[in-house]
Amino acid sequence: MTLEAAEIVLRPVISEKSMDQTQRGKYTFAVHDDANKFQIADAVEELFKVTVLEVNVLTTRPKESRSRRRGATKGRTSPWKKAVVTVGPNDKIEFFEGV
Repeated sequence: MTLEAAEIVLRPVISEKSMDQTQRGKYTFAVHDDANKFQIADAVEELFKVTVLEVNVLTTRPKESRSRRRGATKGRTSPWKKAVVTVGPNDKIEFFEGV
């Protein structure tokens, strides 16, 4: 299955930890479940015009969720895949600046 760059990188992950890592040149993205490290590196280089040095990938576990409004509804969140991409020392992804 061939994926386009925009299909691989779904969205940035904005959290306190991920924003702290941007100062060290590490950016966190939610990525397509079927994408591997090489596809993710190529997609980030194509979309943001940066040099990718390293890609770390992890799949988040589903968590139980409950709704307390109308009865006891239980469910699970969907598992999703995220990638922490390390870029070159002179590269920055402007998308994360000023958040």
